[in-house]
Amino acid sequence: MSMVGLMRVQTNPIHLHCRRNHSSFLPAFSSLQLPKKLYKNSIGMMKPPKLFNSVVASVQPLEASTHFDNTLPTKDVLELWQGADAVCFDVDSTVCVDEGIDELAEFCGAGTAVAEWTARAMGGSVPFEEALAARMSLFKPSLSQVQDFLEKRPPRISPGIDVLVKKLKARNTNVYLISGGFRQMINPVASILEIPPENIFANQMLFGSSGEFLGFDSNEPTSRSGGKATAVQQLRKVHGYKRLVMIGDGATDLEARKPGGADLFICYAGVQLREAVTSKSDWLVFNFTDLINSLA
Repeated sequence: MSMVGLMRVQTNPIHLHCRRNHSSFLPAFSSLQLPKKLYKNSIGMMKPPKLFNSVVASVQPLEASTHFDNTLPTKDVLELWQGADAVCFDVDSTVCVDEGIDELAEFCGAGTAVAEWTARAMGGSVPFEEALAARMSLFKPSLSQVQDFLEKRPPRISPGIDVLVKKLKARNTNVYLISGGFRQMINPVASILEIPPENIFANQMLFGSSGEFLGFDSNEPTSRSGGKATAVQQLRKVHGYKRLVMIGDGATDLEARKPGGADLFICYAGVQLREAVTSKSDWLVFNFTDLINSLA
């Protein structure tokens, strides 16, 4: 498809503050500033952002209901984790307690159908690119709907993730977000955690000159199966990382652990427990506190 007439849209970074409430974290938004000009195309004047009250994530980490053999790290796993010079985080159901595309779909009135596709994609039963295209085709969000969603549905951050990211940074460990979701919804999350835009690998929604949804950029590595592994391999090649860790909940995160990719895969099951993924992880955690304490 020719890229003439298409445009990529992303929000400006938002500087936010988090507050604690019963061990859950959520940014306190005062306003959402969106750019008036979007790349080369202009869609006209945007409505001033509305004010909205901050909400507190009510989701608490899941607890293991059955026995798993990998909830305690081996000596080698612990050494790799403690010596990591780069850590890559999945976003949906890991850094955040929600699946971003599911939330957007629900906001647009197609939540149930899209959530079913998400479960299949994260479980690894269908190619990710197929599931991503199918999900987006079910509701085709317009630019105005995405902007409205971002104003009314602030990200809900997993308990402890902000503390973990700060601790990693204090150890001079580089932190990245690698997501099969969309950059438009991930930029605010990155701002909360003070992760720079260049440390984000994510997909990009494409809109026409009238703001209609046209699809997504299939050139982004995270738009297809194996994309997170490709992103991790690129990071190692460019930066020469010796020890790189991937943390996530889904099959696409597990794929990142391969030769030339992540040395270690830590499965975070505090939101979603996918047994096909947990059973193959090097370390299974249900709470980021375990990772924080291991760095003490």
